Amino acid sequence: MALWDRFKESASTMQTQLVAKKNDLKSGAFRDASMAMCALVAAADGTVDPSERQRVAQLIASNEVLQNFDAMDLQRRFDANLDKLTADFAFGKVSVLQEIAKAKKKPAEARAVIQIGIVIGGADGDFDKTEQAVVREACFTLDLPPHEFDL
Repeated sequence: MALWDRFKESASTMQTQLVAKKNDLKSGAFRDASMAMCALVAAADGTVDPSERQRVAQLIASNEVLQNFDAMDLQRRFDANLDKLTADFAFGKVSVLQEIAKAKKKPAEARAVIQIGIVIGGADGDFDKTEQAVVREACFTLDLPPHEFDL
């Protein structure tokens, strides 16, 4: 099986796992960490094109797990994180990783944040090396082994 096919299958499996945990994923920490993760993946290559913003907007609107939260609030949090990353990626990344770290206390939330990063990274059909690298970095921030997510 080609590497991309494995990632596509993995993203689909992760989405299924997220839906199964929907009722456990209602905390503010998860909300903040998931939007920070979306911004980090969208800005991973140093630029954010309109299609990346559109992918996250679609995720916010359609993802069953994120429907636990107000869509406008999620969009505002995503945009705020993205603004930090586009102003100064290195400095912004420190702040965004601190947001992601909020999910560290609850392992189910921490794993769900990583899964959302993989779903966003693979949404365009190409979970590229820079996206994989920032998701791997988030794994370390959350004290999760990257190999658990095939990273």
